[in-house]
Amino acid sequence: MGSSRRRGTVCVRSREAAMPLQTRPRAESAAGALRELPRWMRLYFYGMHGVTLDVLLSSVQGAVQHRDPKLLGFSSVYLCIAHSLSHLALEKLYSQRKSFRGPVLFHMVIYPSIYIGLQLLIGALQALTWRSEEPVPRLSPHMSPSGLLSQLLLQYLVALYFAQVFHRGLSQLQYGPSCVHSVSPLKCGGPPRGLPGLLHFLFFGMHGFLDEVLFTSVFNLVEKADHSLSGHTSLWSFLMYGSCSFAVEKLYLHLHFTRGWGTCKRLPLYVCVAYTWELSWGLLLRQFGACSWDYSHYPLHFMGLVTLLYLPGWVCLSLYQDVLTNVLLRIKCTKVDSDGPGPCELNGQTQPSKKLT
Repeated sequence: MGSSRRRGTVCVRSREAAMPLQTRPRAESAAGALRELPRWMRLYFYGMHGVTLDVLLSSVQGAVQHRDPKLLGFSSVYLCIAHSLSHLALEKLYSQRKSFRGPVLFHMVIYPSIYIGLQLLIGALQALTWRSEEPVPRLSPHMSPSGLLSQLLLQYLVALYFAQVFHRGLSQLQYGPSCVHSVSPLKCGGPPRGLPGLLHFLFFGMHGFLDEVLFTSVFNLVEKADHSLSGHTSLWSFLMYGSCSFAVEKLYLHLHFTRGWGTCKRLPLYVCVAYTWELSWGLLLRQFGACSWDYSHYPLHFMGLVTLLYLPGWVCLSLYQDVLTNVLLRIKCTKVDSDGPGPCELNGQTQPSKKLT
């Protein structure tokens, strides 16, 4: 009996040894390496996504009231931090949704009620810090009854989006290793694969909103002593930053992983692409009176659409672009059972799902 067990063990080990090396460890490493998104990453994304909603809602409100083709939207550094912290709490609530009786009650009543309550707190924070006359559609206790009712309805719809789409999609994202930091990028066998290109475009567009809100808030603080740290951007910036960063990302993947170019060789090309993109979009938007920037009062400008004064900023953003791409390449999308913890599928391999905590 003991000898038969040993022979069976030997046969199993021999079959494992006969398996191709690239087939055997891949499933094991994929199962062990993937984990939930780090908390710092989720906070970063929550703040960026919250700023995007601020810009979207305020730009639509401004367009309806003023018919301005620039589609300016507004947010602030304080609101960004508030969104990060509030959604961290909402994330904990969403992870406990199975504890409530019935998904309809949770998604339609409990979650929206707590979400709107948090928005009231954010509205109170905005009332204390916001000094600008521009609209930022957040719930505030100082609104008129008619305005408060419309904002309640709007925030209820946003709460349904978070409960039905946002948290469910985020729970399917996991964080894993990448060959980005290998000694020789040419050994990776070509550019690594991460999330679909559309998600990268959406991420870069939202990050463009965050960049411009942060930049303009610092500018207002220095130039106008505006301690509310309020900033602005335009809805057109979503398309500008999303498409430009997406193109630069493709350059990075090709030049770094296929041709082995270092940062010093790639950086001048990145900056040229950024300036070309800004000039092209500026010329296009100016034809419709929708261009939201004008550098005519700055030195070293061209047609008021680009200026060498911002060269250090574009260099820093180009370097940070590679950092963002490296992070995105480590995020994988898994298919998680919506009824609760269960098996999920990753690149054809069945893996145990992980709950977002």
